[in-house]
Amino acid sequence: MRIVVTGQDGQVVRALLSIGAEEGVTIVALGRPTLDLAKPETIAPAILAAEPDVVINAAAYTAVDKAEGEADLADAVNGRGAGAVAAAAAQAGVPVLQISTDYVFDGTALRPYREDDPTGPLGVYGRSKLAGEVAAAASNPRHVILRTAWVFSPFGQNFVKTMLRLAATRDEVGVVADQHGCPTSAIDIARVLIAVAKRTAAEPDAAANLFGRFHMAATGEAVWADVAEAIFARSAVQNGPHATVRRIATSDYPTPAKRPANSRLDGGKLASVYGLVMPPWQNSLATCVDTLLAESSSTSDPRNERTV
Repeated sequence: MRIVVTGQDGQVVRALLSIGAEEGVTIVALGRPTLDLAKPETIAPAILAAEPDVVINAAAYTAVDKAEGEADLADAVNGRGAGAVAAAAAQAGVPVLQISTDYVFDGTALRPYREDDPTGPLGVYGRSKLAGEVAAAASNPRHVILRTAWVFSPFGQNFVKTMLRLAATRDEVGVVADQHGCPTSAIDIARVLIAVAKRTAAEPDAAANLFGRFHMAATGEAVWADVAEAIFARSAVQNGPHATVRRIATSDYPTPAKRPANSRLDGGKLASVYGLVMPPWQNSLATCVDTLLAESSSTSDPRNERTV
């Protein structure tokens, strides 16, 4: 099976590339300049030439705060770009999996959000991703929109790496404790994406319930301070950097973009339709911390330095 994924450097793309072989699929990653979501004319030729069985749109404009000043670019990439990817998949006669975000919600709900709850993004990033959902759905009837949240991994830049870096030079780190969400491993996301891709490709005339919107987030919930404490606790066990967490309010750490106070996602629909339940975030986080510490130790070991 051949899965074509947009993007090359993002956490989810790198996770797909790292586990594709063990999951029995070929992952073809298409990024700039071959495929650029901000340049619609590049999208269909690149995707059609790659001969996909399924297309995953994992490329996105993800700079949440920067997007407040670059709305046109965010809309072009996350909105119109997503629609063009879905249209190219339809032209190839294959399903499209569109990755979306918890930021499509306003955070006022008192429970985890379900797929049919009203949306109400608070900023440019969330609005652009919601526009991408609408565009993908309109451009390809065989669409699966998968919203996820608080992504972490051993790849790229993310909260886990930031906390470990700060703990290396600080005894205490202030972390927001009034935003609630579902920390989710990119590796776990990749496994779900591959499972969904296999199912939709194997059942070309599948019932309509395989398509539509789904929530794809780890089991369990947390505030950011909980995640930081779990990172430091695991790191301390491995003799890695750790610090004390000082719990702060969102108002103590102002950002250009407003974040939803509650962006927890209910994964019940994904479980009932596809039989997929994601692992608890604590388990995947511990694995991620272990991997990063092992990589750091290997890199810093003088025996691994090259000599000329």
